[in-house]
Amino acid sequence: MLIQYYGQSCFKITSKPGGRATDDVTVFFDPFDKELGIRPPQGQADVVFVSHDHHDHNNVAALKGDPIVINTPGEYAVKGINVVGIDSFHDVNEGATRGHSTIFILEVEDLKICHLGDLGSELVGKQLEEIDGVDVLFIPVGGKYTLDGKKATELIKKIEPALVIPMHYHVEGSTAEIDDLQKFCSEMGNCPKEKTAKLNLKKKDLEGKSMEVVIMDHTV
Repeated sequence: MLIQYYGQSCFKITSKPGGRATDDVTVFFDPFDKELGIRPPQGQADVVFVSHDHHDHNNVAALKGDPIVINTPGEYAVKGINVVGIDSFHDVNEGATRGHSTIFILEVEDLKICHLGDLGSELVGKQLEEIDGVDVLFIPVGGKYTLDGKKATELIKKIEPALVIPMHYHVEGSTAEIDDLQKFCSEMGNCPKEKTAKLNLKKKDLEGKSMEVVIMDHTV
């Protein structure tokens, strides 16, 4: 599995769900538009996951091909990937301020990965049960519209994923008025100094890891 980051909450994941003999499947999460001030994602897509219908998360038109778009909670099997979408709140007022956002959990290449979308509240009960045992957690940390660094760290310690990839924080050139990584890294205490351009991941790479943070350099 190859993971690339475009900024905000947008990731591209390239995988072989059916084993070595099958074609690559290219998945995007939360593609943003040019209003964000940084370059939108480009390229072919097989599947696009959209956590909520805001311009910095729903720019499916930027991608080529005729991708399958999944933007609601539910259970899906798509291109050899098993998916669970879970409803969550975009704010601390049970969605009254900014509505809902969908969390996506994917099982692919023996890995369980979870993209929390624009989560703005704590997770409870069934939400946490579904996420239990996740290998890779993509978590918003920039505050204002989502969890901030402190709340994100508290949630990470509840979930205990092998790998943590922060997202939805301020990057150079972005117009998003949210925190940079400093607060999150102060709370977590284990952010690496070096950024990772592309993350190539296999299940065996995660053996013995617990809540290890990877900071990804966004593709420009």
